[in-house]
Amino acid sequence: MATTAVTDARPATDPVVPHRRAVAALFALSFAAFCFVTTEVLPTGLLTIIASDLGRSESQIGLLVTGYALVVLLASLPLARATRRIPRRLLLSGTLAILALATLVAAVAGNFWVLLVSRLLTGLTQAMFWAVVASTATGLFPPEVRGRMVARLSIGNGLAPVLGVPVGTWLAQQTDWRVTFGVMSALSTATCLAVALLLPGFAPEESSSARGTAPDRRRLTVLLIVTGLSVTGAMGTFTYLTSLLLDVSGFAKGSLGPLLSVSGVSGVLGTLLLGRYLDRFPWQSLVALLGSLTAALLGLAAVGTVKPPALAMLALLGLSFSALAAAIQHRALQVAPGSTDMASAAMSSVFNLGIAAGSLLGAGLVATTGVRAMPLAGGLLAVLALLVMLAERRLLGPDPKPGEAPAATVTAAPE
Repeated sequence: MATTAVTDARPATDPVVPHRRAVAALFALSFAAFCFVTTEVLPTGLLTIIASDLGRSESQIGLLVTGYALVVLLASLPLARATRRIPRRLLLSGTLAILALATLVAAVAGNFWVLLVSRLLTGLTQAMFWAVVASTATGLFPPEVRGRMVARLSIGNGLAPVLGVPVGTWLAQQTDWRVTFGVMSALSTATCLAVALLLPGFAPEESSSARGTAPDRRRLTVLLIVTGLSVTGAMGTFTYLTSLLLDVSGFAKGSLGPLLSVSGVSGVLGTLLLGRYLDRFPWQSLVALLGSLTAALLGLAAVGTVKPPALAMLALLGLSFSALAAAIQHRALQVAPGSTDMASAAMSSVFNLGIAAGSLLGAGLVATTGVRAMPLAGGLLAVLALLVMLAERRLLGPDPKPGEAPAATVTAAPE
């Protein structure tokens, strides 16, 4: 009589990591995320200062961000494949060391081209970092709490636009933009040392987080589509949020700092709240966040001309998008059909593609129909993402339990 067997390539037990060390390592990795995101976005706050110092136009300095995103988009998958057997302590500490060095080069750059090369090198390190950090961080903890750990890891990148960029911009205004980059280099160096000391040295394949808990190529494909649609819609709006708040909502220019901090703080709170539910309701959390993102974008389009509801929609937008990014990352770790690093790298590529596509879509809409059209278009893209996610459950059924293969991958064992 034939029996049903499911092949599970994951190890029976994970390497044992003391809880305090695991928590400290998670904190170090979260701070590393803070360093990466702050370093990535800093030129947006220092645009005029850098342009004036190097004798370049603001649009040319803007290429420092565009080129950075393009490198992450193109390099994530090849780098993840090339480094898949390198122990994560060595890989992540080495990545942070290069980040520190490249940021130091940016701080002393004598011309635009040296600064651009340093930024592209930093983009390569970020592509590597995001491909492996989630599986590394979650592999330190039992599977039943990994959703909470993904949320805690995401606090670092959530704090970057709230704390890192404003403080970095203020420091540059008081001193020099090079001082800000020098400080980020020093912080990256300290984080590199912390990761090298705290992160265990086991090989990637020794952790169960190296493979998805419920691998399914079809669900990963759905997730990639959902990510592309939702990120394009959200980032198109975020790119032109300042213009929206000033020209449509009528807020004073001096209130932009506090307004943007509302979005950022809401994002951090949303990520913390998500951690309480993500392990028990992963699919439902993702659907709920897509719904709230849709409501925020369409709400901005509908009531963006009135300040109080516009402020409420801004807070909801920040909460939804930051938490959604964490929920997407957790989902990728669940449904990765092979290496979770490769799934994370693919997700990072699609995320950056969405950033670029959203910026281009926003530019086209602002030039032709006005800035108010962007949240409407973004909301419609979020609706599509929500419908795709709902269709997944209808077409593929509920998620298989951890360790249980999808029906299409179950094979008959010999009698």
